[in-house]
Parts: sequence; structure tokens; C-alpha cells
Amino acid sequence: MFKRGCGLEVLLVLWGLELSWSCPRHCICYTAPSTVSCQAHNFLSVPEGIPADSERIFLQNNRIRRLQRGHFSATTIKLWIYSNNISYIEPSTFLGFSLLEELDLGDNRHLRALAPDTFHGLSRLHALHLYRCGLTALPPGIFQGLRNLQYLYLQDNHLELLQDDLFVDLQNLSHLFLHGNRLWSLHQNTFRGLRALDRLLLHHNRLQWVDRLAFHDMQRLTTLYLFNNSLTQLPAECLAQLPALEYLRLNDNPWDCGCRALLLWDWLRRFRGSTSEVGCHEPPGLAGRDLKQLRREELPTCSGSESLHQSKAGPRSGADTVSLKKEGQPPPYGGREPLPPPSPLPHPPPASSGLPPGGASAQRPRNCTRQRGRGGKAKGQNGVHALKEMTGKEYLPPDFGPEDSKYDHGIPNGVPPRRKHKCTPRPSMRPPSGVLQATNQAMCCRSQHLLCAVLGILVPLTSVILR
Repeated sequence: MFKRGCGLEVLLVLWGLELSWSCPRHCICYTAPSTVSCQAHNFLSVPEGIPADSERIFLQNNRIRRLQRGHFSATTIKLWIYSNNISYIEPSTFLGFSLLEELDLGDNRHLRALAPDTFHGLSRLHALHLYRCGLTALPPGIFQGLRNLQYLYLQDNHLELLQDDLFVDLQNLSHLFLHGNRLWSLHQNTFRGLRALDRLLLHHNRLQWVDRLAFHDMQRLTTLYLFNNSLTQLPAECLAQLPALEYLRLNDNPWDCGCRALLLWDWLRRFRGSTSEVGCHEPPGLAGRDLKQLRREELPTCSGSESLHQSKAGPRSGADTVSLKKEGQPPPYGGREPLPPPSPLPHPPPASSGLPPGGASAQRPRNCTRQRGRGGKAKGQNGVHALKEMTGKEYLPPDFGPEDSKYDHGIPNGVPPRRKHKCTPRPSMRPPSGVLQATNQAMCCRSQHLLCAVLGILVPLTSVILR
């Protein structure tokens, strides 16, 4: 603590700051607002004697190792403890801090893990700094209730996976910094609930796969950085769900500019914002070219065994699969054998055209017992239409005409028309033997009675005639 009359006191008075004389050793304290500044003093622990009414506490650039309940008071509004050696934070350290607005715990490389309830109850928090903390995972519910949070700094950690609905309560979050981690995939509900997000930085990760609905809630997103990852493909549909996007960075990825990049190429051609180059890595003939600068005829045409899916093959569930399947075209199984129909349905006959199982030549046996109307053949629901209703609509460019179709029906290798199976004649149905015998006996009895009746009439008539 400094003495009265020193130059620092005069300077602070000139700044209009009223000094507080209840202050920890080696710290500077003043009021209006109540502030404690203990930065860069090599403290190994939180110093004692911090006034209970302190609103701003600055403890950065020390060597503090632990944070526990009682170190700070609930009147704290701003707390900076970045660039220390913190390895443990007691879950109740910030319990009851309903006035806290900014918490900077960044650059504590030995922290590595946080309890799920560490930040619960911080209802007014608008900025949370957790950069360079050595974090390998974020537990579910760690951001629960932080509905006023606007800035979240998670960059330069060791995060590999983000749990679904991790940010679902962050309804007012505008900036999310996740660059410099080890993320390798983004799922459908990774960012669910981030409806106010303006900037999302995901560069310098290891992203290989992005779900087509990964950004479905981000109607206000203006900036998206995906450069310097391991992306070979990106679904155009996920970008089409960002109507406010202005700045997009996709450079330094090993992009595959084969036929599967057609939808991304079309979306980039229509995008009116600022974007980086999309350097092609494959196929060899296009290596080094910018996907945006390619002409339509330079893009390879998909063969019958390839798919126009935009999502990179990866750990996907059936609900995430998007199909461009059209009526009469074989479904894209990606080289896998289709599942056989459940028993007791018979398996379809082998295809005679040499196409793989699951193609257009694989047919179901015709139901010969089905009733037909008088006006023609009864039509059931088409299986292709049912599949389209289940999987939803795929993003297609407006000028994606029939000439760009996945299959060419006019060539010999195209899909042959469906062949109708003729019904085999059904065998005549005979009643059981017991019923047949009873029926024959009844017919014999009726014949005998009828013969007796006729004879009974003919004999009297004959007698009358002879007389």
C-alpha cells in the first residue's frame, strides 16, 4: 500500500478517483467504482483483505493456483484472473454472483476441466473468457441459464467434440470463438438455439464433416470462418440456411471439386457476400484451381455409382441422410449393400442387367391378390415419393435441369424400365372331403325323391288312359 502524499495518490485524485485505504498489501484500491487492482505481483493465491463491496477486481498476470468460495464477494461486477496458473475452481466459487457481468479466466493453461455447475446462477453475465485453458471437453449444462451471455471465448483449447445442445440456453449470444481447437465434426444440434449469433469462428480446427443442418438456427449469422480445416466437402444446404451471411472464409481446406461439389459451386456462384478462394485438391486435373472460378462444363459428371450428396461420408444417422433420388433411379447406398426386406417377404430376384443390388432392377414381388377397380389398375403410394416425404427436400439450384441429372436414361448403361411380373394362375379351390361327401349324399336323396314323385303321378294317369 502506498503512503499519503506520494505521486500516485496525486495522480489518482487528478483522475477523479477516490482512494480506499482498506486494501490488500501490494494492491491499489479506489472507489467510484470500488476497484481492487492486484495485477502482476506473482501472488500464489488470492490476496486477503479484498473489500467486501468491491465491484471490479483485477488479478491478472499472477501465479494463483486455486479459486475457492469466499475469495470474492457477490457484489463483484467485473473479475479478471487471466494469465495465472489456475488448475482448480471450486464449483461454488461464484455461487450467488447475480451481479457479475464479465469473467475472464483465460490463459490458465492448467485448468483443463470445469464442473458442470461452475457458472450456474450468473444470470447477468455477458462476457465469459475461457481461451487457452487446456480444456479437453465441456460438460453438458455448463452454460445453463446464461441467457444474457453475448461473448463466449473458447479458442485455443483442446476441444475435440461439442455435445448436442451445449449452447441451447445462450439465446442472446452474438460472438462465439472456437478457433484453434481440435474439433472434427459439427452435428445437427451442435449449435441449436443460437438464434442471435452474429460471428462464428471455427478456423484452425480439424473439421472433416459438417451436417447439412448444422447451422439451421443461425438466421442472423453474418461471419463464418471455416478456413484451415480438413474439409473436402461442404453441404450447400447448410450455407443456404444463412440468409444474413456476409463474410465466408473457406480457404486452406483440401476441397474435392468432383461432381459432388456441384451444389456448393452453384451456391458460391450465387453468393453476393465476401468469400475467400476455394482451392481444389482433387481431382488431379483441377488441383490448384478455385472452385468458384470453374465453368459448369469443367466440373466432372457423376457416374451411376456416385452420389450428389454434399455431406462428407462420416458417422451419420439415417435421419441425417439426404437423398436426391428421383423416381426410377437407384438409391445411393454409397457402396454398401441394401438391407433385405424383413421376413417373411421374399427377396427380389437378381438383376439381369448387372446392376448392383438396390438398383432400379431390384423389384418387389407383385401382389396378385390385390383388388383392382373397374376403371383400371389400383395405384398404391409410390415408394420413392414416400422416401422423399421422410427425408425432406434437398437444396437444389434453380437451374439444375434434367440435363444435369444424376443418371442418363437414354444410354445403354442407364436404368432399364421396370418390368412387370405376371401373376401365376391361382389353383382352383376345392372344399374339404367331408363337406364334398355330404354334398353328394344330399344331391342323391333329392334325386330319388323327385323320381318317386314323378312315378306317383304317371301311374294313375296311365290307368285312366287304359280304361
